[in-house]
Amino acid sequence: MSLVRPIYPLQSILARSKRWFPVRTGSKRVCLAMSTRAETSGADREEKVVIVGGGIGGLATAVALHRLGIRSVVLEQAESLRTGGTSLTLSKNGWRVLDAISVGPQLRKQFLEIQGVVVKKEDGRELRSFTFKDNDQSQEVRAVERRVLLKTLASQLPPQTIRFSSKLESIQSNVNGDTLLQLGDGTRLLANIVIGCDGIRSKVATWMGFSEPKYVGYSAFRGLGFFPNGQPFQQKVNYIFGRGLRAAYVPVSTTKVYWFICFNTPSLGPKITDPAILRKQAKELVSTWPEDLQNLIDQTPDDAISRDPLVDRWVWPGIAPRASKGRVVLVGDAWHPMTPNLGQGACCALEDSVVLANKLATAMNGGTESIEGAMESYRSERWSQVFRLTALANLVGKLLQSDNPLVCSIRDNIVSAMGQSSRTNSGRHKL
Repeated sequence: MSLVRPIYPLQSILARSKRWFPVRTGSKRVCLAMSTRAETSGADREEKVVIVGGGIGGLATAVALHRLGIRSVVLEQAESLRTGGTSLTLSKNGWRVLDAISVGPQLRKQFLEIQGVVVKKEDGRELRSFTFKDNDQSQEVRAVERRVLLKTLASQLPPQTIRFSSKLESIQSNVNGDTLLQLGDGTRLLANIVIGCDGIRSKVATWMGFSEPKYVGYSAFRGLGFFPNGQPFQQKVNYIFGRGLRAAYVPVSTTKVYWFICFNTPSLGPKITDPAILRKQAKELVSTWPEDLQNLIDQTPDDAISRDPLVDRWVWPGIAPRASKGRVVLVGDAWHPMTPNLGQGACCALEDSVVLANKLATAMNGGTESIEGAMESYRSERWSQVFRLTALANLVGKLLQSDNPLVCSIRDNIVSAMGQSSRTNSGRHKL
């Protein structure tokens, strides 16, 4: 779920979605013949394309490759799809990708389109309200349950594509460019292409030389309130700003409402999973805030409440490792973890998946570019956007999480003035 609306429009890459991913009604199979090098390398078997991680980026990449006729294997360390978590926001760039891989219509039927935003102070005073289509008629924003998104993507893949209980333990590059993957159960895979989609704690990224993501100084409680008889809220994001503390809630469907509370804390502290403790801590943070938020927390099932530290890692030009190393490449949070302040983390992972899939398919189907060249082309096309959004999300978070009274006052005045300007301009337009 977005913690704040994106401030700047995305680059024109979105307009090129058809070029990224020409959807086909049938899957043209490509020849995946490989010389049997498994025995000489000590591997148990060979695979052409191995995707490490069965999250959003991994499954979307697998679906994109499948629709271009490329078979892949997805290694997921969990025993089943990781259906934990609550909700995430998808803006129009994310929906364009989902349409490109033919799952957009199926998902739209299940989730409400969000019309706009209302921003309030903790005392209930409104600072600003607006609708998304005021500035962009093509904008589309929906909060999507992570569980449903993963199941929908997985349903598009051939049987046995996802191999559960397959935890990656080590990576070793061979002299011929193949990669030997050692799994936790002792299995050894020889992969011609490896795509790392294993999230913020990516073993693939660590092997490529990336540093651990950095804690940004605040954490978030998240939850998904359930109203069996129908949730009572309008289709808007409701933000509440305090000092060093902010919250929001937004309808996901006719019965579910996503909420979050971001709070400053200098250290991570112990990992807490007991839902009773999490619920109590969340309610204490906003005990004097509007009752709607308190009620939402009470309406949240035990398995739909969590607390997580927020982290990011900037892909600095000339400093950070490149997104690919040989025939190993990164997608989504494994490459560019970002704070959720712009609501673009999942959207960027989806964009990564189709850009990479299209470039790899071209190279594998006899294009002029090598696999390594295709991965470098992917990095070049995606880098500027993900760097800009990661940095911007971090800076927006610093402003919104400030506990300095002067900074908070300036923030609120700016937001309020933007709201006044928007209402004035809207009136003039009608005349």
